[in-house]
Amino acid sequence: MSVSELACTYACLILHDDGIPISAEKILQLVKAANVTVDSYWPGLFAKLAENKNIDDLIMNVGSGGAAVAVAAPAGGAAGADAAPPPEEKKEEPKEESDEDMGFSLFD
Repeated sequence: MSVSELACTYACLILHDDGIPISAEKILQLVKAANVTVDSYWPGLFAKLAENKNIDDLIMNVGSGGAAVAVAAPAGGAAGADAAPPPEEKKEEPKEESDEDMGFSLFD
């Protein structure tokens, strides 16, 4: 993600959080106030995206892209649709030995 995209994203989030309608002019105003230079087309693209989407839904579904891919992956077999994912195995990490356990330390 470029600096321009990131700046416009943050500007949209700020405007949404303050309840201000998201427009290219408002995004550009915030970006300029942050002393960030962006290409002229970015604010318009982000404003166009924001007018057709519910920003709250976008925020709440940020991490769901990976889950959709995982659900769609077992397309080869019919059993994959109803089968529960296998339980994760918990691996016990070996306890690290400290210098005190070995009979010497840094200050002996």
